[in-house]
Amino acid sequence: MTLAEIHERVLAWAGEPERRDWLLAARRDHFGREGEPHEEDKSFEARMNRLLDYYVYDFLPNGVDSTLELFLKEGAGDLTTDERAQVREVGRGRRGLFEVRRIRSGEIEVRNAFTGQLLQVVERRMAVGLGKGDLIEARLLSYGGRLHFSPAFLFHPREVRKRILGEVRRRNKAADKGGTPDVVDLLARLSRMALRLERYRNVRVESIYDFDAPDPAVPPRSGT
Repeated sequence: MTLAEIHERVLAWAGEPERRDWLLAARRDHFGREGEPHEEDKSFEARMNRLLDYYVYDFLPNGVDSTLELFLKEGAGDLTTDERAQVREVGRGRRGLFEVRRIRSGEIEVRNAFTGQLLQVVERRMAVGLGKGDLIEARLLSYGGRLHFSPAFLFHPREVRKRILGEVRRRNKAADKGGTPDVVDLLARLSRMALRLERYRNVRVESIYDFDAPDPAVPPRSGT
């Protein structure tokens, strides 16, 4: 199966009526942390893709297994051993904040902002408009022994790149020795900041990406 076919197969199973409550719970959980988008938002499609990624890879419908893991247990009976191995490989992907280091034809080198690890990612769609040093939040999926971007991107303004990386360093330093910082918490806050920036276009970007200020709720769309 191709990566797209795996994604579609798992989503088709996970979206069946008997699992509707799973999706609704995942939606409440995800948008409760990251801010709920509306169709008028520029990032609406990307944010809906982020919800689906969260539902498939991170959400635990039974409190133990992810949706993808439950698919392998309950919905993958017709898959071959090799196809099941492909699905497991995709499930070992990683979500994070990445800094673009180099763009080549069909490949982007990124640096994990928290760990400093350099990663080579196959990508033939999103290089337009990207430049060295840009910060993106993305999920990297492993397929065929290589990393690929999922469609769930968020881009953060270049003007606050240093400020965001400074917050990453602060959180890394504040983490207990031998421990790890709460990456998910920072990604959720950055998501809310990016959504506020879309809705408060007359406010300076530096005022929104202010990690010393209280973290207010995402404002509703005008007229809502």
